[in-house]
Amino acid sequence: MKVLCLDLEGVLVPEIWHGIARATGIETLKKTTRDIPVYEDLMRLRLDTIERHAVTMETIRRTIDGLDPFPGADAFLAWARRRFQVAILSDTFYEFAMPLMAKLGFPLLLCHRLVVEDDRIVGYRLRQEQAKAASVRAFQSLGYEVVAVGDSYNDIDMLRAADRACFFRAPDRIADAHGDIPRFETYDELMCAL
Repeated sequence: MKVLCLDLEGVLVPEIWHGIARATGIETLKKTTRDIPVYEDLMRLRLDTIERHAVTMETIRRTIDGLDPFPGADAFLAWARRRFQVAILSDTFYEFAMPLMAKLGFPLLLCHRLVVEDDRIVGYRLRQEQAKAASVRAFQSLGYEVVAVGDSYNDIDMLRAADRACFFRAPDRIADAHGDIPRFETYDELMCAL
């Protein structure tokens, strides 16, 4: 039996923080794991920015409610679920992702938690360090072959831990730096490769 481990943002749905940046007009919030490789540095920047601009959780929730999966993502996911056990491994937060999970039919999601007080995000709790790669190794320890798909710096450890891996719509600078990992741009290409 095989497990397909998919990153969420950039693979199935748009970058959530890009939507928040558009809704608030705060350009700094457009930075993602495609731009800043160290997750803790990225989250410190985000938390400092939303505190400085007094962005509320309610504003963020309204923004996320208006986001939709990429065209074709639901059909790709339906195809994948017929062939694999599917797990979404993401560095997002349950508090952000659940509206999008509803639109994707509630696949298994393993991600982190936010700390929210008085409608403000004041921190976050990682599921564990290097959670994506740890999840891959956990599935392997249960006897599963793992196929992984990602697009960002924070996916590299997951891709390297998997039995098979590929990039999906990864920026050239990331994919080129890891040229041994195949890259694909469309769901049709990805389905043929898997």
